[in-house]
Amino acid sequence: MRQTNLKEQAEYVSAREELQRAEIELMRQRERVAELRRRMPLGPVVDDYAFDEGPADLSEGDAPARSVRLSELFSEPGRDLIVYHLMYGKQQTEPCPMCTMWLDGLNGVVRHVTQNADLAVVAAAGLPELRAHARARGWGNLRLLSAGSGSFKYDLGSEDADGAQDSTVSVFTRDEDGAVRHFYSVHPRMSEDIDQRGIDLYSPVWHLLDLTRRGRGDWAASLDY
Repeated sequence: MRQTNLKEQAEYVSAREELQRAEIELMRQRERVAELRRRMPLGPVVDDYAFDEGPADLSEGDAPARSVRLSELFSEPGRDLIVYHLMYGKQQTEPCPMCTMWLDGLNGVVRHVTQNADLAVVAAAGLPELRAHARARGWGNLRLLSAGSGSFKYDLGSEDADGAQDSTVSVFTRDEDGAVRHFYSVHPRMSEDIDQRGIDLYSPVWHLLDLTRRGRGDWAASLDY
């Protein structure tokens, strides 16, 4: 299938057709992986962890925090909950630039995601620090929670015993009786030889760079450019 109406050399057309076949197979493999994920059995019941949350309006910086439970993050029955673990707090004294890039993107699409699933961001940082970073980034659409005083991040593998942080995406389900179950978590580190690619699918930045002739190279996100 031709992609343009330009006058392309036969060598280019042949290479593009080979690439397209590989792209189609990659799409089908992603569908197979997604199906395997959906067929996972029910995961373990988890504690109904408590988090600190401020008002939805980030401009209300000094408003008192309230406590919210994990089970209360589900807006209605039959929905799943996606949690992004932000690397910020305890040993991570500055917000992670890469996590920040991910959340810049999620802030823009969360209204679409939440048509089908609930989404929240959890960090070990205190609520004032977390909300100050969110204000600086313009994250007016994300639900922000502080878990610094609990074991949520440690239990889910996004924090070690010394308080070092890791970026993680976790998905939870809720039973009819209200019990919350862990369904799935993924970390950047997928194996001993793959330590930075596990959640690339959840940011468009990498995929746009992969479209270019130079690719992503050794580029890394920054809090400021």
